[in-house]
Amino acid sequence: MANLKEIRNRITSIGSTMQITSAMKMVSAAKLKKAQDAITAMRPYSSKLTELLQNLSATLDGNAGGDYSTQREVSKVLFVVVTSNRGLCGGFNSSITKEVVKTVAEKYADKTVELFTIGKKGNTLGKSFKVIDSRDDIFDNLNFESVAEIASQLMELYIDGSYDKIELVYNRFKNAATQIPQVEQFLPIKPVDEGTVVTNSDYIFEPSKEEIVLALIPKSLKTQLYKSIRDSFAAEHGARMTAMHKATDNAKDLRDDLLLTYNKARQAAITNEILEIVGGAEALNN
Repeated sequence: MANLKEIRNRITSIGSTMQITSAMKMVSAAKLKKAQDAITAMRPYSSKLTELLQNLSATLDGNAGGDYSTQREVSKVLFVVVTSNRGLCGGFNSSITKEVVKTVAEKYADKTVELFTIGKKGNTLGKSFKVIDSRDDIFDNLNFESVAEIASQLMELYIDGSYDKIELVYNRFKNAATQIPQVEQFLPIKPVDEGTVVTNSDYIFEPSKEEIVLALIPKSLKTQLYKSIRDSFAAEHGARMTAMHKATDNAKDLRDDLLLTYNKARQAAITNEILEIVGGAEALNN
């Protein structure tokens, strides 16, 4: 059994860890509320914009989306991997890396795959894939303008033929305890299922459907990327809050076990001292 001083030092150390994890939990809880409100407010707008674009595109003949909807034979794929800059958030980042490896193995095993990472933790995949660019600064001031700049860069990479397909991989926020890894096709724009299209002939389009669609596509793609990063940002704080809550609970259980061990060791030491005194007294009497 460890001596009393060693156990006291461990109890003190665990108490300090509890203070840190508890503080991190409260910080993440505060950030989660703001991030959750932002993604909840944005989802209906993003969904409606996509629906509008799909309905308009489906009523046009030919290649309505222009260069952005051109379907090419896939030989080179770019994965846009959204992770966090910091750890201590449970399986948040590992679930994304596993999803990338799984998707590549299932769909692109014989293709050239490269990565565009958003968040430092995505760079761990650089051991297996080539990382063409990394934007770790995006979370310092997350706004639509900075994300739109990245979206424009990705659109240019597709238009100039550098890649035949671009996929988004991120964690979708469901609640504080649940994050769902998502793989979404960014480019080319996926063709619309005619059975899901709702058209209304009473609309009058100005200047024309074609011009409206071509103007909406870049905005829709930028919004899609921004929503994905916002989703991941909220999911990260939810995962960190949950992980720190569990870490605090585990530290408390461990501290309680050590306190019990300390009290038992202290009691045993006192008992031994009493026995030694009694034994000494008996020896003197004899």
